[in-house]
Amino acid sequence: MARIRNYFLTGLIVAGPVAITLYLTWWFVTWVDGLVRPFVPMDYRPETYLPFGIPGSGLVVAFVALTLLGFLTANLIGRKLVGLGESLLGRMPVVRAIYRGLKQVFETLFSGNGSSFRKVGMVEFPSPGMWSIVLISQSPSVEVAEKLPGTEEHISVFLPCAPNPTTGFFFYVPRSKVIEIDMSAEDAATLIMSAGVVQPGSDPQRKIAALAETANAARVANETALKVAPVKAD
Repeated sequence: MARIRNYFLTGLIVAGPVAITLYLTWWFVTWVDGLVRPFVPMDYRPETYLPFGIPGSGLVVAFVALTLLGFLTANLIGRKLVGLGESLLGRMPVVRAIYRGLKQVFETLFSGNGSSFRKVGMVEFPSPGMWSIVLISQSPSVEVAEKLPGTEEHISVFLPCAPNPTTGFFFYVPRSKVIEIDMSAEDAATLIMSAGVVQPGSDPQRKIAALAETANAARVANETALKVAPVKAD
């Protein structure tokens, strides 16, 4: 029974990420279809000529539209139109700050030449002797750098939280306090989400076995907690 239980947990761990990935992919495709489909005339929709709908048709339309928008923006006329739109948004008090912040984030994340969050390092956090994985970002702006104490150069880092790497801490730290490691951002995210169970570069079979052992340990801990839980008298 113990061997069957371990096999079941291993199969669950192998199939779970695949099922969740397929579900999220399907949700994204249907979400884009729902946004784009109202803007497509009925004569150009596949379901008009077929007895069933084709998932992803809206995604294809969105891809073509965004690619065409990028092509037009790269031209002289497109750059002038974009500059005119940015100047109009820049005159709106509240919208101006939101637009500039989002534009900088998108340019940083989707720029092929950017270096933000592509380097991984370690900092001594939350106390001396304890080290945490961080994603290295850009150097602080001139206004922030002038207010930071000391003369040493600082860099901005993001410390993801386990097991959800989308949340964490952002802070400035002296460059000498950051130890860069030869690890990709994807491996760092996997390491954080698995709470150290899945180590980069390890054997896949060992990864699956380690995950199965972790799930089994969690099950045993829950059963033990239920056994020792006090029973309230009527």
